[in-house]
Amino acid sequence: MNIQQLEYIIAVDHFKNFTKAAARCFVTQATLSAMVKKLEEELEVILFDRTPQGVFTTNAGKEIIEEAKKVILHSQLLIDRAKEIHGKIEGKVKVGIIPTIANTLLPLIVKPILDTYPHLSLEIFELTTDVIVKQLKNGDLDIGILATPINYEEIEKVVLFEEALMVYGDVSTDKKYIMPEEIKSQKIWLFEEGHCLRDQFIKLCSLKKKENTVKNLQLKVSSFETLLNMVDEFGGLTLIPELYYKILSEEKKIKVTFFNTPIPVREMSIVYYKPYSKIKIIEALAKIIRLQVRKDLIADQYHAEERAIVRT
Repeated sequence: MNIQQLEYIIAVDHFKNFTKAAARCFVTQATLSAMVKKLEEELEVILFDRTPQGVFTTNAGKEIIEEAKKVILHSQLLIDRAKEIHGKIEGKVKVGIIPTIANTLLPLIVKPILDTYPHLSLEIFELTTDVIVKQLKNGDLDIGILATPINYEEIEKVVLFEEALMVYGDVSTDKKYIMPEEIKSQKIWLFEEGHCLRDQFIKLCSLKKKENTVKNLQLKVSSFETLLNMVDEFGGLTLIPELYYKILSEEKKIKVTFFNTPIPVREMSIVYYKPYSKIKIIEALAKIIRLQVRKDLIADQYHAEERAIVRT
């Protein structure tokens, strides 16, 4: 048995097709089939049912493949640990990032990261918090970038920065600053279920779970642009974070109202699953991200006691 054979059976299980699995593993189908058969004989277990209708993983095969995935993951961790010992920041890093920060943060940090560490390969996915945590524990992701704190066991965090939250739209007040309770009666536009900013808005302003929008309209929104356009068209308001505020046009910035102290902020962090952590890489990425983002943040202009972290 060897690592290569384990990679082969994982590929066959994924594609349910020996030809596609062989192509993914860059070997001939004959080679892959022979190696899989050899492994089955060594283990004395049939991993796959090969039928005219297709390839199906047996129940015993499913158990073996789950263990094989762990072996592959830990073999890669050994390689990563060796690189860390030598102070090398290289290899592939799979990153999950929540959509409400991706569009503003990634343009700021990706180029500096790749310029600083040319031997580092980033694979980035936009995912919700729950999916990121699940994939961290499964070993499908190395790190996540999301709003914290979160209530998940064994998930560690490295805080990057805090960004102020603010209101976009007509708040029906002439004051420059408002309090969360002042907007409870307003028409509210929220992200669809699963987005942490939705939950933060609901908790911040003690809103009802169902947003008050337009009759006969059910809107599942996943982008700031759509939310702001709906606010412009129908009135009401929505919640936006500081980094998104910074990229707004001057015309739209006029429609933004800030909260009074203590100002609500969302804490953004790199999160990771401790058993699979790549600490040196995490520390290196955190340093660059802080350097790129924390130049003129509004939240940093307030003392700690003047800020209030909104939980997800």
